[in-house]
Formats: sequence, structure tokens, C-alpha cells
Amino acid sequence: MYFQHVYDKTLAQASYFIGCQAKNEAIVIDAQRDIDVYLDIAKRNNMKITHITETHIHADFLCGSRELATVTGAKMYLSNEGPAEWQYEFDHEVLQHGDKITVGNLTLEVLHTPGHTPESISFLLTDHPATDQPVMVFTGDFVFVGDVGRPDLLEKAAGIVGTQEKGAKQMFDSIQRFSKLPEFVQVWPGHGAGSACGKALGSVPSSTIGYEKIRNWAFKLATDEKAFVDYLLDGQPEPPKYFATMKHLNKVDRPLLVEVPKHAKLTKEQFLKAYKDGLKVIDTRDKVDFAKGFLPGSINIQGNNSFSTWAGWFLNYQEQFILVANQSQMDDLTRKLMRIGLDNIYGFVEDIADLGLDLQTADVIDIEEFKVLAEKDEVQVVDVRNTTEFNAGHVKGADHVFVGTIENNLDKISKDKQVVIHCQSGDRAAIAYSLLRKNGFNQIKNYSGGMKEWKEKGNTVVTNK
Repeated sequence: MYFQHVYDKTLAQASYFIGCQAKNEAIVIDAQRDIDVYLDIAKRNNMKITHITETHIHADFLCGSRELATVTGAKMYLSNEGPAEWQYEFDHEVLQHGDKITVGNLTLEVLHTPGHTPESISFLLTDHPATDQPVMVFTGDFVFVGDVGRPDLLEKAAGIVGTQEKGAKQMFDSIQRFSKLPEFVQVWPGHGAGSACGKALGSVPSSTIGYEKIRNWAFKLATDEKAFVDYLLDGQPEPPKYFATMKHLNKVDRPLLVEVPKHAKLTKEQFLKAYKDGLKVIDTRDKVDFAKGFLPGSINIQGNNSFSTWAGWFLNYQEQFILVANQSQMDDLTRKLMRIGLDNIYGFVEDIADLGLDLQTADVIDIEEFKVLAEKDEVQVVDVRNTTEFNAGHVKGADHVFVGTIENNLDKISKDKQVVIHCQSGDRAAIAYSLLRKNGFNQIKNYSGGMKEWKEKGNTVVTNK
């Protein structure tokens, strides 16, 4: 058996390339959309991708199964479990509980494991030349290391009311069945720490069923359905705005993108026309460089591992946009965006100082100035972290407006007072600062040190119980 764990750090998303070296056949599970990684693995190992499958209809990334099938000619095997309204709407081979996929001398048995979604399945792998016992299980968003998949996304992201409690109860039942598998079976999940598909995912890439039974909270509460459901639904992070679009695009026919596109470096004239026409400008530079000088109206989303997640909050799927980035970054940034279907890059510019526009600067303050301002009645302190973080501890008197929804809550921020924003360590505050300036807020200061520095210096925090 050949096995490779392919991990996208930007979305904390795992996919799997599994092959039979005797037969030179391979299957890919939960492919990312830039499929050249799997083609390269197959070529290097003299294998042919003959099977493609998914654990469920994903909400957090645009799955590349159809791109991979188009290029390789492999068949897609997808879940036929769950209600009719959540079935895949394009050609595929259907899978139900108990079905088996044969890849050379390997078999993958389908386990229906609803909870995260109704159609969710896992794959129990047996490597027959070695043993008749199962050796691995690929759980998708069902069981993670230290956590289980959240059941509230259909309701919160896709708008299907009344599904989260039903999903939590299905998850409880799925855990009962799952715990009966041999404890030596390795667990390979669909996500790691940093994914919004759970609330306490571990950073270790894999585990075993036995280990999860002694350390995963879900197995510890597996005898008390009410306690399990209550804990599972409590404190889940806000699902990114783009999740609803992913859920739709992963289910229906859509345009395919089988290669990573190349984008044009815009001339000064091209940029100025597009800028005047209102195209959004996403400045991917470091927050410190952005603060020193930025284009009016541009949004600072740093090109780091969180780039695609935040881009998904603030860009829609109909509009074109421009990136401020170095040419050497464009392949990486394009891949990050195409993994969530943001393909409408009009072009990019490298040096904003050459565009002939007056640049703005950000007012970034240190902790001493923040302490003085935070005590004043005429100053509004705005914490832009998520709800769970805010409730766990915040500066006394601070208002809470989550950065992801800040443009929908501008009425909660004063244009008459001096406003000071902060997050945990500065990245989200930089996004929020650029969005507020874009929307006409000019009395804004950014305490970039945030709650990390505030607590490290021993300052008081207030909690919401």
C-alpha cells in the first residue's frame, strides 16, 4: 500500500492519496481544487488515479473531485445517504452504508456517519496483502483528533432551520457505532487545528480509535445524549460567510478549473481605470507595511495562512477584484483563493507608490496610549475577536463587533467618538481598520498589541458567564 497525507495549512484541510503498488491503482479522498499535487504524486509513483471520493458535501472548501476526474478519467464515488435535498446533482457512482470500493488489493468499506451532515460517510480501509483486519479509517468531518464535526453548519451557513439539534443527536448515535471499531485502527480526519468545522481540533494529524476513546470529549460523553448535545452545540465559532456558497457549489454542476491560472500584472492605466470603476482592492502585504501607506478604500488581508478564510468573508463570487502583491506570491495566493472558488482576480499590482495616488496611513498605538484612551468616556473601545474569545475575557467597557460581520454592524460603531479597535494580536484588527476607513470612519486608532499583550502585562479582563 502507498499512502500520502496531503495537508493544506491555509484551510487546515486534509486529503488523501492511497494506492495499491501491486496493481498501480490509486484513490484520492477529498481532493483540493488545485489538483496538480495528486497528479504529481501519481506520476512519481507510477500510479494511475482510478477512483475519487468524498466524505461529504463540504462547506469550507471547493472540492476538486470533478477537476481530478476530468483530467484522469477516474470514476467518482459519492454518498447517496441522507435526504434527497442534500444529494450530489452531477453524475457519479453512488455509495451507501456497507458498500465497498476496491482499489487493487485494497478495500474501503463505506460507513454512514451522519451528524456533521446527513450524507456524511467514512471509509474503513483494509490492506489485504498485509491483513484482513481494517487498518485505517478516513473520517472526513465526523471524528477529528480531540473533537467531532459541528452539526450546526446546515442551519447557520446554509440556512436550513431546525437541523443543528437533529444533527447533534445523529452525531451521538454515530459515535456509539464508531466506538465499536477495533481500537488499533488509525483515524485520519479531514481537518486539523485552525479549521472552523469544529471548536477544539487537535494539531496532531492522526490518531487511533483507542486513543480518541480516552481523550476525545465526545467519547467521554457518549453515555449521556443530552450532555453530549449541549456541549457539542455550545460555543461553536461563527461559520465564515463563504461556507454557504461552498455547500452549494460542491453539490451542483459548476465551471471546472483544471489548472492554476496565471494573472496579469496591471499597468498603471489599467489599474487606475479599474480602481475608478470601483473594483475592490485587496492589499496582501504585512500589516506593518500596510499601516505605513495604503490605497484609500483597500482592504488589508495579509497573504498568510488565513488569507483565503478572510477573503471569503469580504469578497463575493460575482465581483472582480485586484490584489496588491509581489509577482512571486501570485501562484500561492491564486491557489489559496481557488480552493474556495474565488476565481475573479482581475490582476495585481506590486508597487502602490507608483500609481500616483495619495496614500493613507494607519494610526497604530501602543499599550500605554491604549490604557489612557480606554478610561475616557468619549472613547469607544471595540473588540473585533469572535464571540467565544470576547466572552472568555475582554477589556472592561469594550463593545464587541466581530470583524467578519463588521460591515453589517457599522451602526454599532460611533462616527462621533474616538474609536480604538483591537483583536488578539493585531491581524484581525488590521482588517477591521481598513474596512472602517473604507466605510468613512476617520477617528480610528488600532491597538495592535491586542488582548495577547494586554493579558501578558497583567491587566484586568472581564468575562461574560
